Amino acid sequence: MRRPERVVPGPGQESVWDYPRPPAVEALRERVVVRLGGAVVADTTDAVRVLETSHPPVYYLPMAGMDLRPAAGSSMCEFKGRARYFDVVGGDGVVAPRAAWNYPTPEPGYEELRDRVAIYPSAMDSCEVGGEVVQAQEGDFYGGWITSAIVGPFKGGAGTFGW
Repeated sequence: MRRPERVVPGPGQESVWDYPRPPAVEALRERVVVRLGGAVVADTTDAVRVLETSHPPVYYLPMAGMDLRPAAGSSMCEFKGRARYFDVVGGDGVVAPRAAWNYPTPEPGYEELRDRVAIYPSAMDSCEVGGEVVQAQEGDFYGGWITSAIVGPFKGGAGTFGW
């Protein structure tokens, strides 16, 4: 299947087709807030995002202070290494199963991810970057966060895995 044409970014926007492969890790100073079960489960200005060709950014937040419970299974990224998964616990004991992951022993170049966790935005009440509520990447395989500053087309949805 041929991938659709790259959307030309407007002023202040980025195209995911300009992101590198292998992926890059970029520090972010915007405030990131995640809510689950009506409660804030993460609130930080110390996030990083991973940028990879064709994917919306994946945000990694400090694990400290989050209520995370180990979940079954693992996965392997050819660049970042082996990931472990967590259930995220929110307000009123609401649990989002296998909604977060991290790389406890990341590959060289990705050490900044060691004590951070990525969260599937579709499993949360909301995720915000700089006050904007993000849209979850279709398909949830990659866990990307889509804001108005990001244009695609985005890999992840049905029929896009061959791009």
